[in-house]
Amino acid sequence: MLTIETFNALLLGFTIGLTGALVPGPMLFATIELSLKKDWLAGPKVVFGHMLVELVLSLLILFGAASLIGSNTISAISVIGGLALVIFGLLTAKDAKAAASAGISPGTSGLKLSSNPIALGLVTSVSNPYFWVWWLTAGSALVLKAYELGVLVSLAYILGHWIADLSWFTAVSGSFSRGKALFSGRTHEMILYACGGFLVIFGLYFMLNYNNPIQLS
Repeated sequence: MLTIETFNALLLGFTIGLTGALVPGPMLFATIELSLKKDWLAGPKVVFGHMLVELVLSLLILFGAASLIGSNTISAISVIGGLALVIFGLLTAKDAKAAASAGISPGTSGLKLSSNPIALGLVTSVSNPYFWVWWLTAGSALVLKAYELGVLVSLAYILGHWIADLSWFTAVSGSFSRGKALFSGRTHEMILYACGGFLVIFGLYFMLNYNNPIQLS
């Protein structure tokens, strides 16, 4: 039965999820890139990959396993994940000219993974150390607080979080997939170069700051 606590948790999850989704990050630029290459479904598919990671994390939090993850793990994620983002960014830039002039069909880029929205949503999530830091601190606290009021309340919070992600990234992919018909080839190419550049910058930043991650409380 839908209670006021359940509704409040859904609203809280949506609000907090939206504030996070609105902040530009690797997943946003990956979504823009794939929306220009494919269609508006790129956004929901990227979010689905992101949701798979959050589902596992939520279960780990509820079962207490997340407390075993420390700052050394975050440092390793910074290096490995940062390298993955650099690779994806370089692939995006490499294919920018071909995508702008003729479009890239799935699987024709340097790595098939880079054209798979679900895989890219998963990779851009797990490769971002700040994603882990948030979920292992504020995120875990919110999930556990909701769980104190019942399983349904906890699920409502997580669902609200996902609805926010899905709403925002679907809007982004819808806008860019429609806009690609209006963009000149040069504009299309420049957007893809920018997305690739941002992914490389994020990746290098994570790699260079692996020794100084935000401390977990």
